[in-house]
Amino acid sequence: MDIQLEKKKGLRRKHLPYVAGGALLVLLLGWIIFGDHSSTLKIDARGISIGQVRFDRFNDFVRVDGQVQPITVVQLSPEEGGIVQEKVVEEGAQVRRGDVIVRLSNSTLDLQILSAEAELAEKQNFLRNTQVTMEQDRLNNQNEKLQLQLETTRKQRAFRQQQTLFDEKLVAREDYIQAKEDYELSIQKHALVMERLRQDSIYRTIQVDVMEDNLENMRRNVILIRQRKEHLNIRSQIDGELGLLDVVLGQNVSTGQKIGQINDLSDYKVEAFIDEHYIDRVRAGLSASIERQGTVYGLTVRKVYPEVREGRFRTDFVFTGERPDNIRSGQTYYINLELGQPTESVIIPKGTFFQNTGGNWIFVLDADGKRAYRRPIRIGRQNPQFYEVLEGLEAGERVIVSSYESYRDNQVLILD
Repeated sequence: MDIQLEKKKGLRRKHLPYVAGGALLVLLLGWIIFGDHSSTLKIDARGISIGQVRFDRFNDFVRVDGQVQPITVVQLSPEEGGIVQEKVVEEGAQVRRGDVIVRLSNSTLDLQILSAEAELAEKQNFLRNTQVTMEQDRLNNQNEKLQLQLETTRKQRAFRQQQTLFDEKLVAREDYIQAKEDYELSIQKHALVMERLRQDSIYRTIQVDVMEDNLENMRRNVILIRQRKEHLNIRSQIDGELGLLDVVLGQNVSTGQKIGQINDLSDYKVEAFIDEHYIDRVRAGLSASIERQGTVYGLTVRKVYPEVREGRFRTDFVFTGERPDNIRSGQTYYINLELGQPTESVIIPKGTFFQNTGGNWIFVLDADGKRAYRRPIRIGRQNPQFYEVLEGLEAGERVIVSSYESYRDNQVLILD
């Protein structure tokens, strides 16, 4: 007779894997539904910089470094090329307008001057000979004119005598007609000669005028060539300081080559290169300032150059009032350029986080300062100290402003 065994109730060893699996599944579902899936990283709080979000006065300015330059720089370039014969003035010397700085020599130019002068003398002799010849022709023409007038007068008298005798039937008709034809021919010849003399006079006048004009042009040419000789003396165009002279004795200098410069030290300007980010906001007339030895000096933008090189554009500033003592060319000043009027805005301190985020997001600390959460923001203007925050932050909050290079891909930071 079989004995029926009673089933034992309760959890047995073989059920443990199923129970553990079920518990793990429940935990996984709970994490999926209720858990925080943000990428979390624990960092050392001592290695970060924390800034306070404030609603405060925002001064819209940018700080740039500028270099003092003379108000005007005049380039030295010879109008005539040649060999450097003498350096009359050395670099750094004070010069006056018209002072000779460098003397050049040019043998080719000397030959051109001699050739032009010889050609001018030849033209002058040719013009004198032509004038003498024309005067002789004029006298010969006058003599011919007088001879024709005398001949015409005689034939007129002979014709009148023949006419009188013919009327009295004392001479033959043929003699009368011949005397008449001779007189009429003489009148026609006289008219032709007078017209020729008139044309010759006009031609001589025109020819002499043309030759005089050519001769005058040659005189001017000789004067200009002689002036070119004077251009071998390179002179200062202004009163100032010889700031650069890049020539040596015996050097061949070509026409228009820059060999030096004269600095006008009657005033100074400050030349600065500004990031192209501000090119649409910087314009002539904006105010600026520099501080030197505890004194603030006013500047204004004189000129903005449109060309951008290596991400920067050039701007010139001039002083609006007093100048610093002992100002010198080449000195570097730090300029505060005002781009707009101060406004009340939400601001945060500047930091290296901007290089990693482009100002599009930032880590914001929670109330107890133990965690920081990534939050999108929008940054507007900036100055050397603060960023203006347009959206995403409120006054009183704290943010991490140091570099995000090590955790730029994380969403939550735990400060240890």
